[in-house]
Amino acid sequence: MIQQPQPKRHRGIYLLPNLFTTGAMFAGFYAITSAVNGRFETAAIAMFIAMVLDGLDGRVARLTNTQSEFGVQYDSLSDMVSFGVAPAIVMYLWTLSTMGQVGLFAAFVHLAGAALRLARFNTQVEVADKRYFQGLPSPAAAAILAGGLWYCVENEYPVEHFKYLVLIITISTGLLMVSNFRYSSFKEVDFKNKVPFIVAIVVMLIVGFVMAQPQRMLFLLAVGYALSGPIMTLIIRKRHLQSRKP
Repeated sequence: MIQQPQPKRHRGIYLLPNLFTTGAMFAGFYAITSAVNGRFETAAIAMFIAMVLDGLDGRVARLTNTQSEFGVQYDSLSDMVSFGVAPAIVMYLWTLSTMGQVGLFAAFVHLAGAALRLARFNTQVEVADKRYFQGLPSPAAAAILAGGLWYCVENEYPVEHFKYLVLIITISTGLLMVSNFRYSSFKEVDFKNKVPFIVAIVVMLIVGFVMAQPQRMLFLLAVGYALSGPIMTLIIRKRHLQSRKP
């Protein structure tokens, strides 16, 4: 019998998209080390840099046709460091550490929420509706914490005056990540097609405001996105109930 040649197994990994993923993970690690050294503004900026790099790695992989299962798993591990571990440690060192075990619990809720969120995403990625995320994405949760921290530090607000608000927000981000609220993934938006003129104007205004006041605008955008989940879910349920009425 003539044996058929076995296909060669490729043991390498794609370099370009994984460089972005590595950069995002390093930014998260740098945020942790900056917070340890008391440079909280730098820590917040590093987390936002991680978000930018995390948003680019998948797009680069699709554009260059270099998607892989390794890249998917590596991206999740990077997200856990940058948007789970880093925000929890940074917020704990910034103010939650002054609240004893309650502050430690709040930081852990965010950490555990990010881990559960990423695990659920990985197990449902093949069957989930691509138009929506189930639960607040971990980068958005980290953006709320990093944006609030950056805004407070930049304006020299005494964190002692609102440490309980920080506690509530930190716990809320962890719970929102494991919630069943639906968040738009914006994956249905095709940037190659033409858009209405008003949409272009709105995008330009948002970019302008972010460049002028990055601390305030990034925080407000992240909070607005977090609130959109419960609002969208309530609207969908209301329409569903109305459609069932005779």
